[in-house]
Amino acid sequence: MANIKSAIKNARQAEKKHLLNQTKKSQFKTAVKKAVVAAQKGEDASKLISEAFSKIDKAAKTSAIHKNQAARRKSRLVKKIELLKNQKSASTQN
Repeated sequence: MANIKSAIKNARQAEKKHLLNQTKKSQFKTAVKKAVVAAQKGEDASKLISEAFSKIDKAAKTSAIHKNQAARRKSRLVKKIELLKNQKSASTQN
């Protein structure tokens, strides 16, 4: 454990930031999963995708994740949703 006053304070701040970052990451991961599950069921996931994008952007804005990681996650989410839509429509046509 740190002995210097500033180091003690820095450790406290780091712990608080860690918890906030973990919360933000958990929130956007949950939102992404909800959007994917809705798309798998064939429901309209546009509102859930929008919510997931918002959570991802907020995490990037507060530096919980890097802005490039946020862009990559959004891109992959859209690709996955489109793939699921195409699979769903292909299975209903057969």
